[in-house]
Amino acid sequence: MEFIYENHRIYVKNSEDKIIVEATFPLYEKDIVVVDHTFVDPSLRGQGVASQLMHEVCKHVEKMGYKVVSTCPYAVVWFKKHKEYDYLVDLVTQTKLSPECKI
Repeated sequence: MEFIYENHRIYVKNSEDKIIVEATFPLYEKDIVVVDHTFVDPSLRGQGVASQLMHEVCKHVEKMGYKVVSTCPYAVVWFKKHKEYDYLVDLVTQTKLSPECKI
């Protein structure tokens, strides 16, 4: 799977140029991005693609020197399961931004 990296967005297109995997993480505050959207085409679901996408997001966020918070329900749950990325999560901003999604 070939991930395409843009400013605050990672995605994959199929052979027909249709986006089949996508995550967006716009800048929320200085040096903090918010994962606000993840998408995996139904044909790819249940194969670990969304988790692979989130790993790519984390690697990219870290490389760019950002911290991360989440409002996307999938991303919130994913971060709860992947404690190895706790160092990237800005807990103060996460609680302020979306207390119901506290990681």
